[in-house]
Amino acid sequence: MEKTRPLWATPLQFVFACISYAVGLGNVWRFPYLCQMYGGGSFLVPYIIMLVVEGMPLLYLELAVGQRMRQGSIGAWRTVSPYLSGVGVASVVVSFFLCMYYNVVNAWAFWYLFHSFQDPLPWSVCPLNGNRTGYIEECEKASSTQYFWYRKTLNISPSIQESGAVQWEPALCLILAWLVVYLCILRGTESTGKVVYFTALLPYCVLIIYLVRGLTLHGATNGLAYMFTPKMEQLANPKAWINAATQIFFSLGLGFGSLIAFASYNEPSNNCQKHAIIVSIINSSTSIFASIVTFSIYGFKATFNYESCLNKVILLLTNSFDLEDGFLTANNLEQVKDYLASAYPSKYSEVFPQIKNCSLETELETAVQGTGLAFIVYTEAIKNMEVSQLWSVLYFFMLLLLGIGSMLGNTAAILTPLTDSKVISSYLPKEAISGLVCLANCAIGMLFTMEAGSYWFDIFNDYAATLSLLLIVLAETVAVCYLYGLSRFESDLKAMTGRALNWYWKAMWGGVSPLLIISLFIFYLSDYIITGTLRYQAWDAAQGQLVTKDYPPHALAVIGLLVAASTMCIPLGALGTLITRRLKRGDTAPVA
Repeated sequence: MEKTRPLWATPLQFVFACISYAVGLGNVWRFPYLCQMYGGGSFLVPYIIMLVVEGMPLLYLELAVGQRMRQGSIGAWRTVSPYLSGVGVASVVVSFFLCMYYNVVNAWAFWYLFHSFQDPLPWSVCPLNGNRTGYIEECEKASSTQYFWYRKTLNISPSIQESGAVQWEPALCLILAWLVVYLCILRGTESTGKVVYFTALLPYCVLIIYLVRGLTLHGATNGLAYMFTPKMEQLANPKAWINAATQIFFSLGLGFGSLIAFASYNEPSNNCQKHAIIVSIINSSTSIFASIVTFSIYGFKATFNYESCLNKVILLLTNSFDLEDGFLTANNLEQVKDYLASAYPSKYSEVFPQIKNCSLETELETAVQGTGLAFIVYTEAIKNMEVSQLWSVLYFFMLLLLGIGSMLGNTAAILTPLTDSKVISSYLPKEAISGLVCLANCAIGMLFTMEAGSYWFDIFNDYAATLSLLLIVLAETVAVCYLYGLSRFESDLKAMTGRALNWYWKAMWGGVSPLLIISLFIFYLSDYIITGTLRYQAWDAAQGQLVTKDYPPHALAVIGLLVAASTMCIPLGALGTLITRRLKRGDTAPVA
């Protein structure tokens, strides 16, 4: 008899596991950036349309496959067709790549969390130079938050060629991050099921606290007005639609095999259609909710910088022209500048190069995503808040919960196929398999704690999954609809859940979603070709800013290997099955 498969204690545990996995760092640091770039409120139009035609159907497809086959990604797709085992292997390879670098973000969050208990916050002021006569030049040219991120946290090298040594402090934080993940996944669904209540719910508590604080900050309304004011012309921009589709796709975590793994621990009668709708709506609502919080803080930061700029100009003109204190204000600044330019042209021309052009709109338009938003923009806003230590602790605690919640899904995508394997599970207990996976990922992850580690992090983040996942999900959709058969899958679902499949799901699976994935795949492929030489942003300490450089040949080779390692699994898996079957057929053929 086959051993009994572990199950979630309740359907609610499964829903929380999916929410904890899907709602991640992308909701907090990618979606607000896209809103900023593609028309504020008008970006919600393509985003909601893509949720309906792409997000929900593909999420339901993966949950239904996992629940029906009751196996991890490799076993599930091998059951659909022996020629599709490569699809499952590709998912595991992509998830392994993701685990290698994703937990580094949690290591950085731990590093910032530990430093958040200091007063003042270490990124709030520039450190003094060796002579203690002024500030360190690199920090003065950049900013205190940039200096703390690039120099104190990453100790970043000038280019990807200069690898440098492993930084022991981030390395220790990475070991801690992996230890936390291991303790959470130690006993499979039994331990993960308990942890997801915290990783799914606590980030919302922090976001609500931040929303209340954000809305009371000076200038918050400027940020919210910028977010909700729609720029309707962006609806005609194809990149807005492509980015909306991409955000939905990656935010839900499609193609990694995590959702299939989670669903495989469900009761066969579980209503996975309802759960797919709930998870996708909560995920998208969280993105919008997180954007409101982010834009209120954006507004505060932009207003603070804008008013600081004005005060510097007012002080400069007051001192240069011996004006009475309090005479020059933000309201009459432009009029007085015009008067001074006409009344004292020679003196004004001397001062003019020092007068900064202060603009609130320009401050609000400064779009930042990813680690730049999390570790530079947010920290810059936090340092100017009252009781800044409290807000810093809350923020990085939230980032940790989001990151660890996603890691539970990422590791499940690797561990479920391994524990499903009778060969592996007969030799090693579940705890040992989990430990070996965490140990291997932690050891490889040390690459990202080197001085050039941040550049390798960007390579993995940009190229390890994009094309591979699109190809994997396309193969999944085609496999279910045209190899396994949509009518056969429909009858399986009806027998399993007692509910018939309506026309909406059939239309999306059979036509709309695959066409959309093909369109995205063509776009990304052509974009890489048109771009030509791939480039990256390197930190120049002398200038105190990022500069663009070309990737060296060895980095380009790694990018090629990352893409090929997962995508080639699909055709190679099918070819391997074909050869094996031919050989078996040849062995059993009668002798003439």
